[in-house]
Amino acid sequence: MKVVVCDPIHPAGFEILKNAKDIELVDASRTPKDELLKVIEDADGVITRSPTPVDEKFLSHAKKLKAVVRAGVGVDNVDMEAASKKGVIIMNVPTANTLAAVELTMAHLLTAARSFTNAVWNLKKEHEWNREKWLGIELAGKKLGIIGFGNIGSRVGIRAKALEMDVIAYDPYIDPSKATDLGCKYTTDFEEILKCDFITIHTPKTKETINMITKKEIEKMKDGVVLINCARGGLYNEEDVAEALKSGKIAWLGIDVFNKEPLTEHPFFELENTSVTPHIGANTKESQERIAIQAAEGIIEALRGSSYPNALNLPINTANTPEWVIKYLELSQKMGYILSQVINKSIKKVKVNLSGDISKEDKSVLTFTLVGLLQNITENVNYVNAEFLATEKGIVTETKEIKNDTYKNLVNIKVITDDGEYSISGTMLEEHPRIVEFKDFDLEFEPKGKMIFFKNTDVPGVIGEVGMTLAKNNINIADFRLGRNKEGQAMAVIIVDNEVNEDVLNELRNLKAALSVGYAEI
Repeated sequence: MKVVVCDPIHPAGFEILKNAKDIELVDASRTPKDELLKVIEDADGVITRSPTPVDEKFLSHAKKLKAVVRAGVGVDNVDMEAASKKGVIIMNVPTANTLAAVELTMAHLLTAARSFTNAVWNLKKEHEWNREKWLGIELAGKKLGIIGFGNIGSRVGIRAKALEMDVIAYDPYIDPSKATDLGCKYTTDFEEILKCDFITIHTPKTKETINMITKKEIEKMKDGVVLINCARGGLYNEEDVAEALKSGKIAWLGIDVFNKEPLTEHPFFELENTSVTPHIGANTKESQERIAIQAAEGIIEALRGSSYPNALNLPINTANTPEWVIKYLELSQKMGYILSQVINKSIKKVKVNLSGDISKEDKSVLTFTLVGLLQNITENVNYVNAEFLATEKGIVTETKEIKNDTYKNLVNIKVITDDGEYSISGTMLEEHPRIVEFKDFDLEFEPKGKMIFFKNTDVPGVIGEVGMTLAKNNINIADFRLGRNKEGQAMAVIIVDNEVNEDVLNELRNLKAALSVGYAEI
């Protein structure tokens, strides 16, 4: 089987590929990109990094291609949809650079406290001895707010504690004990993070986390706050941060990632109160060796068919799976994805209850449910690692067969969180996916589009108030589904044509009859 390495990787990866008797290795890491297309024409697998775009043009030339390993975390250079259509499995190496990213974060943290880069430049390049100019601050006793307390964020917390910092962790999707067991404070109140002396972010880049820090959040921060971002570009609004750096509201920014890369010109580069690095979070000898080894092992395993480590788009084996089952699996993933957007608390347990013939596919339904449910909680979840990631986060899972007299097949998902239980049920009606229950309210709607979930006390005038609020914000209602219960409550699922921002949702929450408001988009 022919494996083409399209970009430079550590020699340890090449050694593994050379020693595999069933692999023909082609080193095209120095081949010009316009010539690379000829090299990959008969490749079974390729290993790439960010310089090689795995787009439709690439995929159309690689006619025998079965698998691609991105030697790193990000897959921005991969057209996932085009690859999936062609049945090409895309994998990455998500954990090999964890320690490297943690240590770079600490480097930026220490630099921010002591203006280290400026002091070095001033002495070495400007030949000035300015001890008085470089008055720093001590990290000991300062509050560090960590947004995202996963593999990287938690390790940053451990090291910050060793520097005698007070660490506050914000991550709605972990068990609080993951932070408190390390001697860190856990909070579900984002305002507490905004009051910290130092703030660092370690989340995936999702719809929920893009622009997580904007002018609105900056205004609530302390004067002289320090921000660090070694995670993903776009988590902080770059324009708003630049303005706050100029005014002094933000005392220092340490940043390794940007909205658009590569780049050599940026407002941050013109400011003295920044430490900027060119996305070198993974650039250590050790992490590069781990990345190369895992990439080489991954492509070999995929081509042999033994496993697909960290597969991001593992396809369903349609040859052995009935069409109706595939539709229920897809529906289960959509239901999980809806819940992932309306749940804001740590998930304790996921129960998948099945009725009808679909109950025979309980393991697959659970896997697809978890893939949808974990989309906004963790990065790079897929059909291979979903159950592992759930276990890693302390989520208990179970499947159960139930009786149901209404539908031929029914999938019911119950998610237990710190603030209660979320339930959603779905079925196929005339071969179309339908949600038939949400949070114990009987209603029917298609899991598609922009959906507002409005729970309220069942009193006159509520529908009118909701309609007026949306109309005032130029949001058009496409469909309105209503369910009621015996406790005098109602649940509306409002399908709208326009984007709904947090300000609009807060307006709805402030209506007198409102009990809860959620939003999801598929």
